[in-house]
Amino acid sequence: MPIVSISLNDEILSELDRIQKTMGFSGRSEIIRAGIRNLVAEEKQHSILSGLIHAILMIIHDEESEQIVTGIKHNHEDLIGTHLHSKVDGNKCMELFLLHGDAEKISIMTRDFQTNKKMDNVKLVTM
Repeated sequence: MPIVSISLNDEILSELDRIQKTMGFSGRSEIIRAGIRNLVAEEKQHSILSGLIHAILMIIHDEESEQIVTGIKHNHEDLIGTHLHSKVDGNKCMELFLLHGDAEKISIMTRDFQTNKKMDNVKLVTM
C-alpha cells in the first residue's frame, strides 16, 4: 500500500486518538482510510444527482467565519428557501439551509462550503 503523508493540527490529532480509543480502530491510518471511504461514497452519491431536488445543507463554523458564510449564501440565494442560524456552543454557529433547485447548482454551493478551510463541518442531505 502506498504511503501518503499529511499534516494535522494538534486538535485534529487528539480527536483522531479519541476516536481510535472509543471506536476501536487499530490505528490512525485506519481512521483516515475510513474517513476517506466515507467522503468518496458521499461524493459518488452527490455526483449522480440531477434535475430539480430538495436538500438540507448544514454548516458548522466559528463566529469569525460569518462573513464567509454570508458571501457564499449571497452567491446562491436563488436556491435557498429557508435559512436558519443558531449559536450552538461558545463561538460555534450552525447554519441550516433548506434548498430547492438544480442539483448541479446545489452541489456547487456545497463544494463552496466544503472547500473552505474555515468550515468545521458541512453536510448535505438530499431528498
